[in-house]
Amino acid sequence: MTSATPPVLALPEASDALSSRLAEGLERVEALIVERTRNEDDFITEANLHLARAGGKRFRPVLTMLVAELGEGIDDRVVAAAAGVELTHLASLYHDDVMDEADLRRGAPSANARYDNSTAILVGDLLFGTASDIIADLGADAVKIQAQTFIRLCSGQIRDDRPCPEGADPREYYRGVLADKTGVLVATAARYGAMYGGCSPEVVELVTDYGEQLGIAFQLADDLIDIASESGETGKTPGTDLREGKRTLPVLNALASTDPADAELQELLRSELKEPERLERALELLRVHPGMAAAREETLEVGRRATASLDALPDSDAKTALIALMDGVIHRVG
Repeated sequence: MTSATPPVLALPEASDALSSRLAEGLERVEALIVERTRNEDDFITEANLHLARAGGKRFRPVLTMLVAELGEGIDDRVVAAAAGVELTHLASLYHDDVMDEADLRRGAPSANARYDNSTAILVGDLLFGTASDIIADLGADAVKIQAQTFIRLCSGQIRDDRPCPEGADPREYYRGVLADKTGVLVATAARYGAMYGGCSPEVVELVTDYGEQLGIAFQLADDLIDIASESGETGKTPGTDLREGKRTLPVLNALASTDPADAELQELLRSELKEPERLERALELLRVHPGMAAAREETLEVGRRATASLDALPDSDAKTALIALMDGVIHRVG
């Protein structure tokens, strides 16, 4: 049995002073989000803040502020960038829930369930606009990065919703989807932190790559947890991705096997797994399949490479915390 997933932002290596600055900065981010999403129409204000008030780890804005600590620290521009990144993420969740026909998000009714699909889509669009409005205050470079991030984010979502093109390597295709769908926004969170924290261009480039790898590792770990976890451990029902027909890396590894002993598992993975007995059998076989171990090792390797890239930075509380952050992400999978 796997252990419960620890909080991804638990950073035991961070000093008390750094933790205090991050907590104070996050309060400022939250206040800015509330201020900029307030609307003269009370319904729009409520819908804007529906998912923000439901909670969440604030993974991306904390990363922005943590990276800024590599330079001159957290100021108004860093807070604005962090708020813009978080609003972009929240906007994408409104759209995700419509696409997935989700009922719950962060333990609360999803926006599409609470309101309707049209409202959820429009509120997501409104939040994207609000995020861009905040980012525009930071100048033309920030606007360009926001636009490029949005293009990749949407492209990744579109490709994730479509089958791998004929003749393409499904696993390479999937890695590309993760880089766009998840990695790019985490990369932008880190990039803004370095830019507006006064870091050198070399550090900006380094942490941008670190951020993208962090985002990819986070999603790969989630894919593994969906298969490896037991009911009640993580707050997520095991096998959700399998039931929805999503071909994550462990599934793609198993489907690529040429071992005749994998015929039963491959038949299950190519079929609809709506019946609980068939889903449980697929999970049982997949948990012990070599493809699961290979996906776990790839997740760990992504983390190791990204962490090694931080060796070029001088030692600091922020660097130590960034290493701990990646370790926390990749070791959620055991």
